Amino acid sequence: MLLHKNIIVAGGSSGIGLAAVKFIIAQGANVIAIGKNNEGDLPHAHDQLQWVFGDLRKEDTIQQAIKICIDHYKKVDGLLHVAGGSGRTFGDGPLHELTEEGWEKTIQLNATTVMFTNRAVINVMLHQKLPGSIVNITSVLASHPSPHFFSTHAYAASKAAIIGLSKSAAAFYAEKNIRINVLSPGLVDTPMAARAKGNESIMEFIKTKQPLGGGRISQPDDLVGMAALLLSDQSSFITGQEITIDGGWSISDGQFK
Repeated sequence: MLLHKNIIVAGGSSGIGLAAVKFIIAQGANVIAIGKNNEGDLPHAHDQLQWVFGDLRKEDTIQQAIKICIDHYKKVDGLLHVAGGSGRTFGDGPLHELTEEGWEKTIQLNATTVMFTNRAVINVMLHQKLPGSIVNITSVLASHPSPHFFSTHAYAASKAAIIGLSKSAAAFYAEKNIRINVLSPGLVDTPMAARAKGNESIMEFIKTKQPLGGGRISQPDDLVGMAALLLSDQSSFITGQEITIDGGWSISDGQFK
């Protein structure tokens, strides 16, 4: 499905991003994976995989990845942006408690990093004058709030910004055959979900909020197939779409005690 495609994965060293790196390589693509650090059990660099370690809040990180991609594989065919995170430690929370630092750092972590990677890759694709595909990961919380357990309002705003940026850019660049789509997951079993996973009440809630699969937390592998499809030529007539992969979150009431 992705044979000979050259894909940059922003946020590829854990969670959804790491699962995507492995899956995309298995589909035949070459991957430049951007991670925060070289810790953990990461696959070693080889003919199909190159690593860049850096902070995506700094634009030179994505520029370094683009340079390596072009040096090794001659062109950039796609970008999967997974990187982001919670702003709780900065002061994110309900609006009446949200701090200015919590707002600014959460927006920077989630929305600004997407702007940096998308802008840089769009410029390369325009220069190449070839079709390309970008997939950005947002969150079901951007469109379907769950206030009892998930009340980080800067996070929701930052993820909603990704949807707005992606749709408006998709419209603008469609005539260049550059496609931009969004995946919106529910609660996924990643390091960011540690708080929720450790809370028995939240896990009971998830049984009714994400009822598919027996009522469970999502796994990264639930998402990577769709990401790969959107990066491939099989989705060459799909752009500007938000595809929700949430186990039923967005159509379920969810029950809590």
